Amino acid sequence: MTVTDQDFQLFIYALKTSSKYDFSEYSEKSLKRRLTKILADNKMTLNILISKIKNDQEFVEKIIKEITVNTTELFRDPQVWHALRYAILPKLKNNSVINIWHAGCSTGQEVYSMMIVLNEMGLLEKTKLYATDLNEDVIAQAQKGEYKYRFNIGYLDNFDKVIKENPYNYEEYYDVPYEKYFTIDKPSDTIQMCNMLREKPIYKKHDLVKEGNTLYVKFDLILCRNVIIYFNYNLQSKVFDLFHRNLYDNGALVLGMHETILGSYSVKFQKKGHAYYKS
Repeated sequence: MTVTDQDFQLFIYALKTSSKYDFSEYSEKSLKRRLTKILADNKMTLNILISKIKNDQEFVEKIIKEITVNTTELFRDPQVWHALRYAILPKLKNNSVINIWHAGCSTGQEVYSMMIVLNEMGLLEKTKLYATDLNEDVIAQAQKGEYKYRFNIGYLDNFDKVIKENPYNYEEYYDVPYEKYFTIDKPSDTIQMCNMLREKPIYKKHDLVKEGNTLYVKFDLILCRNVIIYFNYNLQSKVFDLFHRNLYDNGALVLGMHETILGSYSVKFQKKGHAYYKS
């Protein structure tokens, strides 16, 4: 079915008035796509969907999870991880404590990637990692640290590019075995992260749209990759304000490859390579 503008507004209004969720400032284009899929997958008309939203909070949570499903993988965009390893994180090596926030952590592969890099740099022990998402199911998977091997097999190449190779000195090669950080069980199609990594982060459900800093610490580095692309301009500005207020001076914000800071907040950050530093 085709979702009209009126259908979309009715759906947003039902969520806003019957639940704690407000999607009114999300990107209309991507949300309409998700709404179309929800109606098809649940074999529902819009009227039935709205009625269930008004009367069934469990169903609302299910819908929120369907709206916010997103994908991630180990060492996504290796060039970003090269920048983190060789340009961004070295600035923090003299800190007594390093605070890092993964905002919109999804199923956690980015968090594990960060911990592996930090460990190789000798910085993991003094780092506190916080990982948040609106979707409780993906947080549970992140905490479990278990992934499909066949789905992730291609991303082991990214591990090699970031952890074993140095793009700035091809003569350097670090022979880091996968077993140092995770076990691969091909018959059961699983990659299981080691306990040392699984027990390290603090995970929390968090709504970037409606909540402030509920972690109550300031950060040296915030990663929010491929999240704000789903927000409209006003909501992006609110989120950038949240990040700006909760970064230390000269703290860094890393966004997705196709995301950028526009408008009034562009002058509050200075872009260097793949990071935006708090001015």
